[in-house]
Amino acid sequence: MGGHPLRFACRIGHCRWICAAGLIGLGMAQVRATESLRPSGDDWPPVIGAWFWRDTTLEPDGFKPFLDAAASRSPYTLLSTSLRVSKGEIPDPPIHDHIGKAVRYANALGLRIAFDLDVRLARRAFQARYPDEQQEELVLRTVPLPPDGAAEVIIEGKDLTDHMTGNAIPYQCLATRLVRVYSFVRGSDGIDPATVRDITGRGIVAVSVGPRALRVTVPAETGRCACVIAAHTYLTPDVFAPHLTAFQREIVRQYADVPLGGVMKDEWGFPPDHTGNPAHDRYWYSRAMATAYAERSGNRDLIRDALLMSVEEKGRERDRQAAINLYRTMCRERNAAIEDDFYRAGKETFGPASFAVTHATWTPYPGAQEFRKNGLAWWAATRDIGQTDESTPYPCRISLAKRWGYPIWYNQYYSSDPSAYAQELWRNALAGGRVNFHPLYPRPKDMAEDGHLVLMRQPFMAGLARLRMLDFITRAPLECPVAVIFGHACAMNWAGPSYNRVGLEVASALCGDGYLTDLIPSSLIGASVLQIDPEGHVRLGRQRYLAVVVYQPEFGDEAELAFFSRAAEGKGAVFLVGDWTRDAEARSLNAALRLGPNVRRCSGNKACVEAVVQHLTKMGVKPVTGWPTRVPGWGHPGGEHTAPPANGHCVLTDGTYVRIAGAKNAEGDPICETFDWQEHATTVDAVGLVALRLAPTGAVAAFAAGGLKSIHIGQLDLELAERVDLAFRTDPDGRVRGVVQGLTGPLPDALRAITTEWQRIRVPR
Repeated sequence: MGGHPLRFACRIGHCRWICAAGLIGLGMAQVRATESLRPSGDDWPPVIGAWFWRDTTLEPDGFKPFLDAAASRSPYTLLSTSLRVSKGEIPDPPIHDHIGKAVRYANALGLRIAFDLDVRLARRAFQARYPDEQQEELVLRTVPLPPDGAAEVIIEGKDLTDHMTGNAIPYQCLATRLVRVYSFVRGSDGIDPATVRDITGRGIVAVSVGPRALRVTVPAETGRCACVIAAHTYLTPDVFAPHLTAFQREIVRQYADVPLGGVMKDEWGFPPDHTGNPAHDRYWYSRAMATAYAERSGNRDLIRDALLMSVEEKGRERDRQAAINLYRTMCRERNAAIEDDFYRAGKETFGPASFAVTHATWTPYPGAQEFRKNGLAWWAATRDIGQTDESTPYPCRISLAKRWGYPIWYNQYYSSDPSAYAQELWRNALAGGRVNFHPLYPRPKDMAEDGHLVLMRQPFMAGLARLRMLDFITRAPLECPVAVIFGHACAMNWAGPSYNRVGLEVASALCGDGYLTDLIPSSLIGASVLQIDPEGHVRLGRQRYLAVVVYQPEFGDEAELAFFSRAAEGKGAVFLVGDWTRDAEARSLNAALRLGPNVRRCSGNKACVEAVVQHLTKMGVKPVTGWPTRVPGWGHPGGEHTAPPANGHCVLTDGTYVRIAGAKNAEGDPICETFDWQEHATTVDAVGLVALRLAPTGAVAAFAAGGLKSIHIGQLDLELAERVDLAFRTDPDGRVRGVVQGLTGPLPDALRAITTEWQRIRVPR
């Protein structure tokens, strides 16, 4: 992983605490007082806000109102920033110069900017240079042929739009052309493959009806059907375009003179399709893609295989499954390669400490729409930090943090209701995450002011600032004793046994019971971060799993089978849902024999959840606060999943206890309670959050709290005259450092007793 600035490898050790009473002689201790809104030092995770440029931003000094407000009214340190203007593209010199001015102004205010240098913001420039490398889409239309006359098929394209094109030119359908026509005999059990003939040019008439529509007539032929295959060409680079990555790098290098804090790529993939192609009659295509497909398939024809993938053919079920597996894999791997190259170009240009933002999630549900968009490449799209957006299921969010090795994850969130942001803030915190705050959307009809500026005046900004105390001591991700590893190929193969199912039902049910669960694709096997440790436990980064659910692994390859076979021989429990009878090329496979008798087969989702809970209970694993809130799956019947509450407790993998309370108030709710943690009684009076990490000796190694009035645990006995946000930790060298926020007046002697090194920061106006 690239060089992000948070040094999270810190191992907090033992520290002797002096009781707050009798602190004679410490009154003159040196205290570092930094009365800044933003903390100093390179070991803080970013506080991220989203900034979208409109036409008004391009006016002289048009960037100043937002930046001035963000600098004074928010704790933001990093702005994920993108061009959303009606004219102009990223490579244009005036755009470049204006971005440079804005970035330098932001840096002077203590704000860093990661700008969106995505090739989709330079689509016209790419087209002008590489007109033959535009994205195409095959469209298949099957019709019965009449005994006389002719059959007519009209295929019409349309412009496509998404967040990248809202104010600019859409993904225009530039042309529609005839690609091929097949004739065949089709019965109730599918196409007879022996009857398939290419009849392109044999009396076929194709007439353009405007730039986007094509009328195709096919001569009569008794007892047969025809499949007309046309291609739409869109105004956007072909994902498989030979010059795409070089052009992408050229854009990044063009901004080398701008002091950016990073680069941004958001929801990358093929053009938008919110249907998920349920009829399986459309396929992203280009000549470059067809060449790559032929090279990987033993010289198979992608156009002919599009027919095979779309319509069943008698006796060719395995050929069809294998073709779908290959097509989906190619799409995922190519999109991931583009993301990775962009990431590396950003690091090379702006330095190892620069960030790559934001997320690869689009719909954002791990289902049919995402399969078609990017092959569900979320875990392969290189990032510094796990990042998602909107209603991405939490088991995906928390596993992405571990995938990229960063202690916390971020979810880009928006709503038209300002109060909803506070709930997202505290819910995410309970699940080990933070929020990248998108301006109000959809914009309320009665709101005249800019959505960015309205956001800056919301009460949750106080809660966001308070969470920085937790940021100061967080060095590990959320503890999850269970992993659901789903068969990536099987989930995306509509000719397989479990299409559009990724095991989210199992993961959500376990999270609902308080046994937090990471959801992971089997395609991650082989990446260095997903391993089996010497004791046989499956690990994702720092997370060791006590139970692993292998979910619908059909079409898993040899690497996956070897991985799970090793896991089954270790100390971790392995559960199996679904059969595994075929490999990636749909050849017969007896996986049960290789997996051995230690794998516990489950008849279905419910039985699996019950078995896992029983196993964890037997091991003495105590659940944390369960996630009862039900969230609907985006366009996916039965895809409902769980979300955490804004009140409860969780544990991090390094043993940090985290208590969150934000269900009622944006700045946090009172926490006045006594609890036991690692056999130590703790009594605390605070607001919003309390976090505690103990050294092996039982001494407090790290502590954070919002609005703290008192804390009593072991030798730490702290009473404050006024509430204050604070945090302190012991570094590996034994140095104790702390931070206080919003404190008025001198630093209390009780805090000087803990350490002489306190950083003071203030809260936003």
